Amino acid sequence: MEPINIVHVTTVHPRGDTRIRVREVGALAHDLAEPVALLVQDGQGDSIEEDGRIRIIDIGARPRGRLARMMFGALRAWRAVRALRPRLVHFHDPELIPLGLLLRCAGYRVIYDAHEDLPRQALTKYWLPAMTRRPVSWAMSAVEWLAVRGLNAVVTAEPKIAERFPARKTTLAHNFPILNELVSPDVMPYSDRPPHFAYIGGITRLRGIMEMIDALHRSPTEDIRLCLAGVFQPAGLRTDMEARPGWQRVDYAGWAGRAQVREILSKVRGGLVILHPTQKYRDAYPTKMFEYMAASLPVIVSDFPLWRRIVEQAGCGLLVDPQAPQAVAEAMQWILDHPAEAETMGQCGRAAVEQHYNWAPEAQKLLALYKQLLSG
Repeated sequence: MEPINIVHVTTVHPRGDTRIRVREVGALAHDLAEPVALLVQDGQGDSIEEDGRIRIIDIGARPRGRLARMMFGALRAWRAVRALRPRLVHFHDPELIPLGLLLRCAGYRVIYDAHEDLPRQALTKYWLPAMTRRPVSWAMSAVEWLAVRGLNAVVTAEPKIAERFPARKTTLAHNFPILNELVSPDVMPYSDRPPHFAYIGGITRLRGIMEMIDALHRSPTEDIRLCLAGVFQPAGLRTDMEARPGWQRVDYAGWAGRAQVREILSKVRGGLVILHPTQKYRDAYPTKMFEYMAASLPVIVSDFPLWRRIVEQAGCGLLVDPQAPQAVAEAMQWILDHPAEAETMGQCGRAAVEQHYNWAPEAQKLLALYKQLLSG
């Protein structure tokens, strides 16, 4: 087996994570033709994929509790990386920052992938006591700021995140969809689709799950339904939502793989992204919105300035107050009442993804970074 020069490491994300496995590791295997290993902590065992170009290495079942996961995960990852002896390590979890610095001291080239705006994220963590969230946010910002100065590079998913790091060390790789990944070969003609809408992603109060369910209850279309896929956070939230009247119009699929997502999007009338107006979300590029656009669906999204600019320039959907279920219900009804215009919106969104919002140019930026670090 060929030696592994590049290793991706996560002790938190699933092995099928879209950004890590599908986009970044996939780009290495296909575009750079470089064998790559992905270290995960899930207890599902090792596997070899893509004709041997990708090795998934399971470093053990995830321990219960955050502290145990952080300690044992980092130790396991350290041992696995040392056994593989790669030239470059690309890690994806903030809790692995100490490991990244230790690997850097041991002579490895190291990249930190900042998927999300961690300091802002801390301000909305339900499991943190309210009075500690701002101090924790400041501490996280300081830790990241200092740590990156000891690492070779940082890759960020958002322009707002990139602003926090030194420009000379930062590569922005937007989390845009792979162009044809969510295009089904058996796509249902738009005019034949039932009055169904989709939401796919993390399911939380701040991501608008209550408003989506309440909007279904307010809809005058009796057979309207929401195709819902994702994981409830916290798990008890599902019980609360099942008690709401609109839940009777929800088809809940649980966690969905990419093939299942593609199947869902091929049979609905539109996609919902009605995140609440928190500081974390207002300036973020909504990955799910671009995925809906890639699948030629009109979108119903929160009326934030950044999102308004994207939607209006593309002509791909409707903007709503995300905390107003009646407004969401009216937007869904407009799409059902104007199928020709809605289908045109979906086609405009697809054209925008083809021209601007797809993974191919982002992958090239990432591959250029790899080549630079491996040649140094």
